Amino acid sequence: MSGWVLWVVAACAFGVGEMLTTGFFLAPFALGAGLAAILDAAGTGEAAAWIVFVVSSLLAMLVLRPIARSHLRVPPQIRTGAAALVGKQAIVLERIENSEGVGCVRIDGEVWTARSLHDDEVIERGVRVEVVQIKGATALVTE
Repeated sequence: MSGWVLWVVAACAFGVGEMLTTGFFLAPFALGAGLAAILDAAGTGEAAAWIVFVVSSLLAMLVLRPIARSHLRVPPQIRTGAAALVGKQAIVLERIENSEGVGCVRIDGEVWTARSLHDDEVIERGVRVEVVQIKGATALVTE
């Protein structure tokens, strides 16, 4: 069997191993084996293929692995806008009664129309409530 075929098999094995581990450890070796396969197919010889495999694998490991690892450590998504209000405490400014369509709360200094999460619940003025959801410009709250 030709040497370049073995290099292609090795590159595929490293590639599959990388997909299964997702640590970006085997991918540089897959790249090195692929480059060695190209050189071996071009007829440069087995020694040159091994040198290219070792050098390119080490270079890829030293250069690409830190970049890939930094992309794996993505910070948690920061909630902004209305989504950031969910879970906050609010003060009822106007009695909340869903059947009458009235209600108003103050959330972080902003005044929002509000409805109770439970239709039969009436929340009086001055009560501290928790924002459960934001629908459009209306805060759904519960005691």
